Amino acid sequence: MSSAAPELLVELLTIAVYAVLALAFTVIGLLAETTAFDHYASGELVLAGWFVALGAVLLYAGVVAIGYQKLFVRVQEQFI
Repeated sequence: MSSAAPELLVELLTIAVYAVLALAFTVIGLLAETTAFDHYASGELVLAGWFVALGAVLLYAGVVAIGYQKLFVRVQEQFI
């Protein structure tokens, strides 16, 4: 077994963890935005505003902070 195999396995595991985290943050952010819309439609503006802020932070974390700045860079380094 060569020394490159464990390094490749660790790199692929890291990419998989980043992908799962990015997906989880993005899905939870979308759910928070949907909940914000529901609360806004029912007239609960303060709670709706809180969910909008939470959803925006989670979407930023999932798409930009993890997805683009971490995951995309790792995939580019490893496979391109």
